Amino acid sequence: MRGAGGSDGITGMGNSLQNVSFASNGSTAHGYLVVPEAGSGPGVVVVQEWWGLTSHIANVANRLAAEGFVALAPDLFGGTTTHDAAEAGKLMQDLPVDQAARDLGGAVDYLLAHDAVTGPKVGVVGFCMGGGFVLVLAAQQGDKIGAAVPFYGVLGEDYPSFEALSAPLLGHFGEQDEMQSPDQVRQLAATIEKQTGQRPDFRFYPAGHAFFNDENLLGTYDPEQAAKAWDATVGFLREHLGMPEPG
Repeated sequence: MRGAGGSDGITGMGNSLQNVSFASNGSTAHGYLVVPEAGSGPGVVVVQEWWGLTSHIANVANRLAAEGFVALAPDLFGGTTTHDAAEAGKLMQDLPVDQAARDLGGAVDYLLAHDAVTGPKVGVVGFCMGGGFVLVLAAQQGDKIGAAVPFYGVLGEDYPSFEALSAPLLGHFGEQDEMQSPDQVRQLAATIEKQTGQRPDFRFYPAGHAFFNDENLLGTYDPEQAAKAWDATVGFLREHLGMPEPG
């Protein structure tokens, strides 16, 4: 896999993991882009957790590129990262949902126009705060999104109408999640189904919040459940973005 400049692995710009800039609603946003070794593939937007564009999120993009996708992780906090939950919560609280949605919309358009990206739609995968933004992005971007995968999304009541959402949904949630309870997830699924006629495939795992994050900042990382969710995610993206299974 290659960074945007053709180098291997994680490249940086300043002290952040940014390596590309892209237009976003009259302004400029930044992110981390990885192209697969084959040189092309379906595009996938990777949406960060409340910790920022950390090495964990960059590694998710790297892993997607290793599977053949062109992955772009927008930097919603402008280079700021943290390992402190209180600071992360403030960063998330101070980020306007509409600003984040604009940056993410710019990322979608950037990928769709990128020479390395195949197909007329992109996928989107996100975690925690980013999992919530996956649903916002899919609702706002309509048929530009071909597959959407939220991991334990947390946005509270800040969701828009889902009436324009057309992408297939696969969601991963922890049964012991203290930030987004299973009942809240089921209510969200019912709202989506009522507004779109589509029943999302929301799956529950015997784990807590952030069970996929191997940096284990909350002490809830579960490698077994993370592997199951990852395999399902890759298969789902392959199916809905037109990439055949390998071999």
